[in-house]
Amino acid sequence: MTRRARTLAAALMGAAAVTGLAAPAVQAAETVKLTILGVGDLYNFDEGKVRGGFARLNALAKAEKAANPNTIYVFDGDMLSPSLMSGLDKGQNTIDLTNLVPFDIAVPGNHEFDFGKDNFFDKVSKSKYPWATISITTADGQPLPGLQGVMWKEMAGLKIALIPVSEDDTPEVSSPGDLKFLPSVPTAIAAATQARKDGADLVIGVVQTPHNQDFEMMASHAFDVIMSGDDHDYMTAYDGITAYVETSKDAYYMDPIDLNVTISEKDGKRKISWVPNFRFVDTATVAPDPETQKAIDGLKTQLDKNLNVVIGTTDVALDSRQRLVRGEESNMGDLIADAMKDATGADIAITNGGGIRGDKTYDAGAQLTRRDMLTELPFGNKTVVTEIPGSQVLAALENGFSQVENGAGRFPQVSGLQVVWDPKAPAGSRVASVMVNGTALDMDAVYKVATNDYMLAGGDGYTALGGGKVLVNETAGNLMANDAMAYVTKIGHVTEKVEGRIKTVGQ
Repeated sequence: MTRRARTLAAALMGAAAVTGLAAPAVQAAETVKLTILGVGDLYNFDEGKVRGGFARLNALAKAEKAANPNTIYVFDGDMLSPSLMSGLDKGQNTIDLTNLVPFDIAVPGNHEFDFGKDNFFDKVSKSKYPWATISITTADGQPLPGLQGVMWKEMAGLKIALIPVSEDDTPEVSSPGDLKFLPSVPTAIAAATQARKDGADLVIGVVQTPHNQDFEMMASHAFDVIMSGDDHDYMTAYDGITAYVETSKDAYYMDPIDLNVTISEKDGKRKISWVPNFRFVDTATVAPDPETQKAIDGLKTQLDKNLNVVIGTTDVALDSRQRLVRGEESNMGDLIADAMKDATGADIAITNGGGIRGDKTYDAGAQLTRRDMLTELPFGNKTVVTEIPGSQVLAALENGFSQVENGAGRFPQVSGLQVVWDPKAPAGSRVASVMVNGTALDMDAVYKVATNDYMLAGGDGYTALGGGKVLVNETAGNLMANDAMAYVTKIGHVTEKVEGRIKTVGQ
């Protein structure tokens, strides 16, 4: 049947796809229910509060499978990183917890490569479920070893094609080494179209792509259903042909889709029609799975011990007292900004003093632990990177110095910058000079700036950081605390002294 005919039939019948193909004989007008449960962007093993986390996710997945054996459980990318625990075990905790209730298919997201391709392949080998993608190849263009491509399932008398697609900008935001990433949208549409030709009754995209790419795939009408991760939003849509779900992060909100599928024959030809039923589930209403919770409690104990591990020694006295980080250069601020710059390769780094929360001093010679870094950076902020012109860097710094007299948290702690400012000048005109790694700030030059996701979104008045080309966004960035831990571990001995990165006029 042609695409036009299939689309017309869908519009008339309220269905999402109609296709004719040779298949085993079935009784006329048989109706079956297929459930699709998807999840993605799983980072924290225990949200510990009202909703989300693996214990609630696994409880829901078990319940859905028990209620309908014709359930397809899919993972649409991102779980090996970032989280505090993953910073220690490179994501093994997420594999162990999802192995308790295995997926039918798992698609690698960009965060699966945060610890390199070898770690990803190691985690694939330890998974009790299949990983698959059609949009990543080896350096010489071959399918990834240990992964599947398009997956076919026979269920409830239906021939179902699962189209697994990964995000094509992964090399820009993660560390996949020499793996090649094909363009997500055309690769997905071509595979879905071919699956239909090969006799699929239903074509389901399991994708880790941003909204704009999701919508392109949806508009192609090559898919019956698209289950997508990446954006951390909860979203559903249905245009009469394609049903769409963007899964929320950490299993906060779930949306099982029930497809009531009618299988019929007309003039000797098999016909498939279906209508979707979206079911919203707030996991705050889901009781945690006891088996999973027991495993999580063990991970909590392990994490607690791991946080007390010494990662370095400070050769200088460090100071993160609130008054200091919100009013002048702090060597704890220097250390954190240096860690952000080192982790990203940015030209400069700017973070808000209000995000540094230890409010304490460390004596010279003190040993630093992972817990110390988490105490200093408790908010779970991510390190992000944007490209902006020097004029916006200046505007961002002006904002940073605009409320010093109020002890506001926007005061900047920096790396790669030497700034002189005048506390007596009116807000918005306080920056007297700016040097970038020893050279005067060029208003027209474009700089790569590392900051945190809160500031990039305009937090603490840092709207000047927006509007640029975002190279690493919140979904791709590492936890600042993990970057700080990694940096201290790397250098071994902290030597940052207050060195004049931020001075007042005449100082």
